[in-house]
Amino acid sequence: MVCRSELFHSMQGADYVVIDGVVFTANYLRVPDEFTVADDVVLEARNGDTEIALIRSEIDGAIGLGEGSFRLRNGSVVQFLTSAVIH
Repeated sequence: MVCRSELFHSMQGADYVVIDGVVFTANYLRVPDEFTVADDVVLEARNGDTEIALIRSEIDGAIGLGEGSFRLRNGSVVQFLTSAVIH
């Protein structure tokens, strides 16, 4: 299991999120804190007409894969990126 701070650090300031190889624009991002509960939305993102949302319980327990990538408990691989990374 990954240290929560590693995942939360990766989330901070992310402009994009890559989920299973698909790039989404992060529209809403809330880095979890002591006030965030399991069913709170921590990410809303869009790719064209496709919108996704992740809640706190979906990112808790993520496993670090290196290079800022994480495997969620549902098996999806997620990576948070800033616009400086996308060229």
